[in-house]
Amino acid sequence: MKRLSFLILFVAFSVATVFGQESATQQQLDKLSGQMQDLLEAQAQQSKRIEAIAKEVNELRDKVNAPKTEDNASASDMKALAEKIQEVDRKRQKDNEAISRQIENLGKVVAGAPVKNRTPVVTPKNTDDTATPDVPQKGYYHTVEAGESWGVIAKAYRDKGVKITTSQLIKANPKMNPDLLIVGKKIFIPDPNAK
Repeated sequence: MKRLSFLILFVAFSVATVFGQESATQQQLDKLSGQMQDLLEAQAQQSKRIEAIAKEVNELRDKVNAPKTEDNASASDMKALAEKIQEVDRKRQKDNEAISRQIENLGKVVAGAPVKNRTPVVTPKNTDDTATPDVPQKGYYHTVEAGESWGVIAKAYRDKGVKITTSQLIKANPKMNPDLLIVGKKIFIPDPNAK
């Protein structure tokens, strides 16, 4: 019996040791299993973050590589447009200066234009009974040229020494429309000192 008891004791001790080791090993396995699950969860979260970042990168790449539409203008497009506008403005200023010079030249030409067709005449007295304007007997005929007006013609003759006003000039030509001079028509310039 001693042997049997020893054997039972030995088996019990072995079983206890095995169960004790199994129990310790099971605790270690459970701990390792828990750590592995934590690592797997962390890896899954990292994978989700990487996917989100990859998606953002792809969206940005698509935006950068997208073809330009009419609504999008690049900085170089804006710069080119600004240069064209400046060029148009420079041309406008040059044209404006050229027009101003031409107007000045025309003003000088009109102010200092020689009076043409200055032919002395003597007007006959009016014999019909209609009212006659106060027209002197002596004067000149002047052929109207392009760009002339009653005032321009009167000034040109005043510059030549003929004392005449615009209203006297209009009165001396009663058959002419005072609002309209026709190029090529002859008008009478009264001058009592005409020879």
